[in-house]
Amino acid sequence: MLTVYSDRHTLHHARAEPFGGTVVEPFECPQRAEYVLARVREVGLGPVTPPADHGLGPVLRVHDAGYVQFLQTVWADWTAAGFSGQVTPSVWPGRTMPFRRPSSHIEARVGYYALCGETGIVEGTWEAAYWSAQTALTALDAVLGGDRAAFALCRPPGHHAPRDQFGGYCFLNNAAIAAQAALDHGAQRVAVLDVDFHHGNGTQEIFYDRSDVLFLSLHGTPDQAYPYFMGWEDETGHGAGEGFTVNYPLPEGTPYSVWKQALERALDRIRAYAPDLLVISLGLDTYEHDPISFFRLTGDDYRDTGALLAGVDLPTLFVMEGGYAVDDLGVNTVNVLQGFETAAGDRP
Repeated sequence: MLTVYSDRHTLHHARAEPFGGTVVEPFECPQRAEYVLARVREVGLGPVTPPADHGLGPVLRVHDAGYVQFLQTVWADWTAAGFSGQVTPSVWPGRTMPFRRPSSHIEARVGYYALCGETGIVEGTWEAAYWSAQTALTALDAVLGGDRAAFALCRPPGHHAPRDQFGGYCFLNNAAIAAQAALDHGAQRVAVLDVDFHHGNGTQEIFYDRSDVLFLSLHGTPDQAYPYFMGWEDETGHGAGEGFTVNYPLPEGTPYSVWKQALERALDRIRAYAPDLLVISLGLDTYEHDPISFFRLTGDDYRDTGALLAGVDLPTLFVMEGGYAVDDLGVNTVNVLQGFETAAGDRP
């Protein structure tokens, strides 16, 4: 299996994030991608290639142009205002402010485009996010070109980013950008299956009123887990998209046996939808030792997960999302990919 990877991800390295009333080093860190890459090479998963530059066009097919411009200029505007350290949101337009619009002041613009407060921006964030999206697009090229599957080792991740906000460590929604690009290259239907512990709120928002993308998410129940305000079962789409969003919220302590049942139901929905492409938002924070999650999957469970995903028998793009038990992240990620390859190879 081809892996696409950009070392520019290291340009995004936030300094701190709030957590439980304290300030800690960010759970989302450059070492995450490095551990995964090392494991890919250790097991000989396949070739590793840098991304090609597809330009801003595919990004702007998904994200608001004003938001993209904000990401491009926020660091310069922040430092020009005399602020130092990382860009950190501190003020938001609240529910009682119905006439919300961007302000000219950088502090207000940061809050306007911020989904939440844990995601810092540094000088290299835009470049890292841009090349993360190009990583997904380049892996998509391989699948559209005939590969059974490809792995986009994206960092920063993307599934929490809606059209015009950043948060949850995400800036550009890599999976959504790839799904839209596939449609623009002739696919009629695309399924996006999010197996990250946290609900893919950004992807859901982007495709909520559309029928050409089926979005499915397995995640911690919103009354206990970030992003808290989305991901309930009764969120099923709007207008033309009614019935094309499917959520599987699961409670604290969910073991693999229960999680697997939800996955199998999701895969049945995908088979019935009969898409031309399957995009997997591959988060490994479902792991039993993840520091900010509460499912109970083990390392061996990920091999079985990969085999189940292969059973759908579709061209498949894996897009890296979360997973914060850094020491085990490489093994767990590659277990999914190897489980997929083994099962796909066994198919006639």
